[in-house]
Amino acid sequence: MNEYYDYLVIGGGIVGVATANALLRRYPGSKILLIEKESALACHQTGHNSGVIHAGVYYAPGSLKARFCKEGVQRTVDFCRQHAIPVDNCGKLLVATNETEVRRMQDLLARCRENGIEVEALDQAQLQAREPNICGLGALFVPATSIVDYRLVTEHMASDFTASGGETALDTQVTAIAERSDHIELTCRQSHTASTDSFSVKGRFLVCCGGLMADRLTNMMGLETDFQIIPYRGEYYRLAARHNQIVRHLIYPIPDPSLPFLGVHLTRMIDGSVTVGPNAVQGFKREGYGRFNFSLRDSLDMLAFPGFWHVTGKHLKTGLREFKDAWWKAGYLERVRKYCPGLTLSDLEPYPAGIRAQAVLKDGTLVHDFLFADSPRSLHVCNAPSPAATSAMPIADYICDKVAEIQQQREAD
Repeated sequence: MNEYYDYLVIGGGIVGVATANALLRRYPGSKILLIEKESALACHQTGHNSGVIHAGVYYAPGSLKARFCKEGVQRTVDFCRQHAIPVDNCGKLLVATNETEVRRMQDLLARCRENGIEVEALDQAQLQAREPNICGLGALFVPATSIVDYRLVTEHMASDFTASGGETALDTQVTAIAERSDHIELTCRQSHTASTDSFSVKGRFLVCCGGLMADRLTNMMGLETDFQIIPYRGEYYRLAARHNQIVRHLIYPIPDPSLPFLGVHLTRMIDGSVTVGPNAVQGFKREGYGRFNFSLRDSLDMLAFPGFWHVTGKHLKTGLREFKDAWWKAGYLERVRKYCPGLTLSDLEPYPAGIRAQAVLKDGTLVHDFLFADSPRSLHVCNAPSPAATSAMPIADYICDKVAEIQQQREAD
C-alpha cells in the first residue's frame, strides 16, 4: 500500500464494495484501493440486516430511494443469478389489522402504483387463503420482494473487484485524512494489533462509504456538515425451528407514516429460519450488537449533539415504548401477535441485533433520503438509508457520476 492510487474507497460494506467495483468498471486500468477496518467485509450494517431485497413500497415517488430501489431489485437478482447466490422470491404481504391500517393500506397501494411496483390488494378471505396463520382485515401482496444473504453478495462483489485488478486492505483503520492540492493522504494503522505504528496511503480521489462512522470521516477532513450519525438498535428474535413453515411470505404490518421505522415483522431468512423484528431502540454504542452495549465516546458525542435531543423529544413516547418492550419480551410478542396470534413467548429465541446508522440534522430532522458531502478531492456518503443493500449497485453508479462531476469541476477551476 505504498503506491499512489487513483481512487481510495473507505468502507467494506456492500455500498463501499459496490462503489469500488463501479469505479473500476468506469475507469478500467485505474489503481483502486478498498479500505476496511475490520478483518472481514460486511461486518456491520450489511451483515446484520434482514436480508430482504426490497421492492420499494414505502418511498416517495421521485426520491432517490424510490429510483434506486426499483432499479436495484433487478440488478441484485441478476447479480445473484450470475454468481449462483441463492435467492428466494417469496413475496411480501403488508397486513392491515384495524380500520386505521386499512386506510393507510390504500395510501400504500396508490404509492406502489405511482412507483410502478406490481401490487395486489387482498381482502380478508384472500389473505387467510394465502397465509392460514396470519389474521387481518386485508393485505397488500408485493410479489417482487425476495430474500438473500447480503454478506455473501458483498463477498462475491469483492471477488469480482480483486479479479479485475482492485486491491483490498482489511484490518486497516483510517485515523486522519489530509487533502492536498494534488492528492489525498490517509494516515492508517492496523486495527486489531497492539501496535500504534502508523503508515500513509495516498490517492488522487477519496470516496467514503463509512456507514456508522460517516460523520467522523467528514470531521477528519474538517468538512462543514449539519448532521450526526445516531445509532438505533434493531433487535430480533428467531422463531423456534418448528415454526420454519409458519408463513410462506414475508409478513409486514402496515406502518405508521408518522414514525421512521416499519414495525415488527416476520421475515423468512435464506437459511430457512424465520425472524421476528426489528424494533427500534436508542443505541449507546455505534457497533454494539450484544445485549449490553455502551461506548463512552459514542454516548458523549450523541448527548452533545442538539439534534439528538430534538428527535428524542419528538418521539419520546414511542422511544419509551420501544425501550420497555426491548426488556419486556411479552410486550415485544404482542406486536407480532396482532397479526400472528398463534405465537407464544417460548417461540421467541435469541437472535443478533442490527444497528441502523441514522443521519440526524442539528434541528432534529431525520434524513430519510441519501445525503452527500464533498470537497475537491473527496465524496462522502453521509446517509445511505434502507434499502441501501438492495440499491447498492445503482447507488454505486450514482456515486461514480458525482465523482466525475467533482473532478470535472476541479479541473475547470
